[in-house]
Amino acid sequence: MDENLPARDDLYANPGLPEHHWRPTDVDPKAERRAERQVATLFVLSAICTVLFVVAYFSVGKDDTVIGLGAQNVSLGLALSGALLFIGIGIIQWARKLMGDHEIVEYRHPASSSEEDRAATVEALQLGLEESGIGRRPLVRNSLLGAVGLVGVTAIVPLWDLGPTNAKVTKEQPYPGAGLEHTVWDQGMRVVRDVVGTPIKPSDLQIGDLVNAEPEALFNGGEDGEPLEGVALQVGKSKGAVVVVRMEPEQITPGKGRENWSVDGIVCYSKICTHVGCPISLYERTTHHLLCPCHQSTFDLADSARVVFGPAARPLPQLPLAVDDEGYLVAQSDFTEPVGPSYWERG
Repeated sequence: MDENLPARDDLYANPGLPEHHWRPTDVDPKAERRAERQVATLFVLSAICTVLFVVAYFSVGKDDTVIGLGAQNVSLGLALSGALLFIGIGIIQWARKLMGDHEIVEYRHPASSSEEDRAATVEALQLGLEESGIGRRPLVRNSLLGAVGLVGVTAIVPLWDLGPTNAKVTKEQPYPGAGLEHTVWDQGMRVVRDVVGTPIKPSDLQIGDLVNAEPEALFNGGEDGEPLEGVALQVGKSKGAVVVVRMEPEQITPGKGRENWSVDGIVCYSKICTHVGCPISLYERTTHHLLCPCHQSTFDLADSARVVFGPAARPLPQLPLAVDDEGYLVAQSDFTEPVGPSYWERG
């Protein structure tokens, strides 16, 4: 080491902290109260935007447009953006003008902190809460809690779109299969191949085959013959998707009252996992097990889709099958239980 070089401390002198400048709110009580009202006003504006979100949801028509866009989506997006934006601006203003204004230096350590340092950290956090003024500024605190609490309504109100749970087609439920309890499947509806929409005959399937299928109504329309479109089509696809599997008839263990739900060893089950609703079609033909790729729930299709592994809470719903006059597979009825995640069965 060269003895002529200065010591390292001389090479990197401590520059120190810049001179502290007091904020107007630190020295002027009027400015402090004015800033407090400004922050509370921003939180109140957020609450107003949340109320506008709810109003727009129920008052703006879903088919209305504005500048070529869906009027409801635009109004909901602007209202929700305003609610979150005003909360963010309010918190920033609170931190800049009202919270404690002190320079803090903290050294990083390569190992875990000692008990003394941890205790000091907890003390520093407690000091930070005290310096934030949340305890002595009820106007800011209450307006913030009101705005943040109210903005949660924006996540609850859209649940209204789940609609009624019955299957009767009414003015409030204008398409077949609406609601939670039923699907577009109906008595005599043909089972058709997914994507192409061709009907299926028992002779088309070999032992061990698995076919992804859909209700014929998705391709040829509902009872009135009109093609399903928009929401009706998407709901029909999301709840009506099924898998059709053929195995040896003697390998099937039918559930109680399901003795006639299969056709020559052909069974049909919902494709929607009863855990969180993932679509499934990973089939192991020797065990007749159907595996969900999301969380590995496994169902035995030879035994009423009984859950043999994984987090699913109940078997896959089974669609009762029959054959029509032309020899094609058809549904005897809709599913006799809800399709998808089993949250509605929990008490």
